[in-house]
Amino acid sequence: MSRTAIEADVAVVGAGAAGLAAARRLGSLGRRVVVLEARERPGGRILTHVDAGSPVPIELGAEFIHGNSELTRELLRLAHTTAVDVGGERWYLADGRLNADDEDDAGDDATSTIIALGRNLAEDTSVEAVLQVALADPALREAVPQTRMMVEGFDAADPAIASARAIADEWFSEAGLGAGSQGRPRGGYEPLLRTLIGLLDPGHVRMHYNTTVRRIAWQRGTVNLSAEERGEPCEVRARAAIVSVPIGVLRAEPEATGAIAFEPPLPQRTLDALALIEMGAVVKVGLRFARAFWEEVDDGRYRNGGFFIAPGAPFPTCWTQRPLSAPFLIAWAGGPRAAALHDFGEPALIARALASVQQLFPNAAAAELLAAAHVHDWQRDPYARGAYSYVRVGGATARATLAAAIDETLFIAGEATATGGYGGTVAGALFEGTRAADAAAVLP
Repeated sequence: MSRTAIEADVAVVGAGAAGLAAARRLGSLGRRVVVLEARERPGGRILTHVDAGSPVPIELGAEFIHGNSELTRELLRLAHTTAVDVGGERWYLADGRLNADDEDDAGDDATSTIIALGRNLAEDTSVEAVLQVALADPALREAVPQTRMMVEGFDAADPAIASARAIADEWFSEAGLGAGSQGRPRGGYEPLLRTLIGLLDPGHVRMHYNTTVRRIAWQRGTVNLSAEERGEPCEVRARAAIVSVPIGVLRAEPEATGAIAFEPPLPQRTLDALALIEMGAVVKVGLRFARAFWEEVDDGRYRNGGFFIAPGAPFPTCWTQRPLSAPFLIAWAGGPRAAALHDFGEPALIARALASVQQLFPNAAAAELLAAAHVHDWQRDPYARGAYSYVRVGGATARATLAAAIDETLFIAGEATATGGYGGTVAGALFEGTRAADAAAVLP
């Protein structure tokens, strides 16, 4: 079977936020770019579902804006939209009743205090080890379950292996929980994605969807990528490659769907860094109801609810679209809770999400009011193998090491290489794609 041969200055593997940002920058610099994307769509872990019955887009992937990235602000401007602060009250289920939570109360202060312990350790340890220390402190003991749940949910991390130092640094960065309000793009991420694609220079950037890279053979100044485009063999030759696939794909077993073989293998320092970065498990279920019944129950007590948390539920966190009122809830499980759902099919996941909502509102007929449900299990997605990254114990420099150029020829870029608290975020992916592009563009 004949092979299609493509020549380029730089090959970009993956058309998620990092890959598209890299292609945009390279094209603007006059470089010939080929983008190879295994899916039939761009966006990677940005996955916006349009439900005709929903007044808001359903984000099954990235949903929130973290931090104050200039690249994100630029895309918002170019997409003629803006960021909307995440609004609404938080409610916690305890003793069978939802209780209001004030962001400034002692429980939140204690949670922050526990996480902050990780910043002052002489030697890095796991979040779970820090939680055990906090259990011995009467002033912190009651906040331990909430802290564990926040690490599992916000960071999609397993506290038993997550670096306490890295989690603390990220929480207290400008992109973390300690930064104050978070936002959403008005209209969802899809308009920003569409804008980013529209910024690609068609004279310099070629997009190849449904194209799975199987092997990257490389030596200094040359890469040869073997791929399959819609089932047909294809080959790309370039001076450099930016590899922007998720960490879960880079760490996949050789025979797994989407796995990429490197010849010669990646250097040991890169492999060591990869081993210290994990992909967090997330299962996300979008539930559209006939009406926003939670705004009505208990005489409208939860009308302004933004987040509802049931610690013992299969999906411990549900959130609304506040400040917008919509008959729509996201049910979220992260970290070990999501890993425990790995073997469940879509109907079972929807049933468990509904059961979680029912725990929150036992007097509401949630199942009867359900109009539509949409599911994405990121750990079962072969081209993601998880939702976003976190750092293992001892991995303080792993993100930066992974980002370092390999013989000025291979560049790994994405949210997993982002530092400064932007790991795991779209903003981090945009920055890292642009950074890698600038490095690759100067090659002769």
